[in-house]
This record gives sequence, C-alpha cells and structure tokens, in this order.
Amino acid sequence: MKSYLFVLQKPPHSGAYAQEMLDIILTTAAFDQAVSILLLDDGVFQLKKGQRPEIAGMKDTAAIFNALEIYDVNDIYTELESLQERGLTPDDLSLPVQALHRKEIAGLMQRFDVVFSG
Repeated sequence: MKSYLFVLQKPPHSGAYAQEMLDIILTTAAFDQAVSILLLDDGVFQLKKGQRPEIAGMKDTAAIFNALEIYDVNDIYTELESLQERGLTPDDLSLPVQALHRKEIAGLMQRFDVVFSG
C-alpha cells in the first residue's frame, strides 16, 4: 500500500477542479490506499462552514467531504498561515483538521509516497 497526499490549493466552486479532485481522492481511497489531504492557500475555503453554492448555481461539495470518513480518509491537514491570511481558524472548517505551520509542510510532504497537487 502506498501513501498519498492530495494538495488542494484552489477555492471551492472554481470550475470542475474540486469535484475532479474529490473523485480522484475517493477513487484512490476505494482501492485501499492510505489517503490524506492538505489544504493550502485558497484551498482552505474547501471546508469553510456555511457555504451555500446552490445560490450561485454551483454543486455543493460539502457532502462529498463529509463522506471522506467512510473511505477512511481521516487525515486532513491545513496550513495555519493559509487560514490566518484568509481570516479563518480551524474552528471555521466543517471537518476536524490538523493545523501545521508553513515551515512544517515540506516535512509533511516527505512522509508520503505520492504527492498529488492539481
């Protein structure tokens, strides 16, 4: 089994990006691979509570994120500085995350066999 880290850096509802990344994440996890997620930059908005994308005619990806646990995707990381720069805290997110400082991100990435960033 390989370990995969998926890095999400784009905001939600930015075209098909979020949906496609989530499809890849769930497919990888469905094949019993160890999958983790890292939210960087505007990617921290992927889990922001209180989103209402249907108002803008966009698909709500929150339900897919909530299904991650079913696929044993339990390790979600975020960069503290990315949150702070956007006026957010870990409590503003809809799922529990492990918040790391920017200087710790490279070390995190080195722990994985495959790092996938879209």
